[in-house]
Amino acid sequence: MVRLPLTPEDRERGRLLGEALRAARGERTMTEVARAAGVPVETLRKIESGRVPTPAFFTVSAIAAALGIPLDTVLARCATPAEDDAARSA
Repeated sequence: MVRLPLTPEDRERGRLLGEALRAARGERTMTEVARAAGVPVETLRKIESGRVPTPAFFTVSAIAAALGIPLDTVLARCATPAEDDAARSA
């Protein structure tokens, strides 16, 4: 299977996802959250830093559940400016 190259928008969305998850984590350690989500700490670290801009859905879902935030909230926080503009015009 050939994977398409990531667009700048994909990378920005990944950065926004990382920021949102980091902010939601608050004072909790990465180890605490990773353990609660059932993912490796390094995976959480890479997502939070934006090094994995397109993590698997179930990984994001597990992290969001561990943080107690709905996926709709995560999605809203990851909308790029172009997506925000498109949503407002629709």
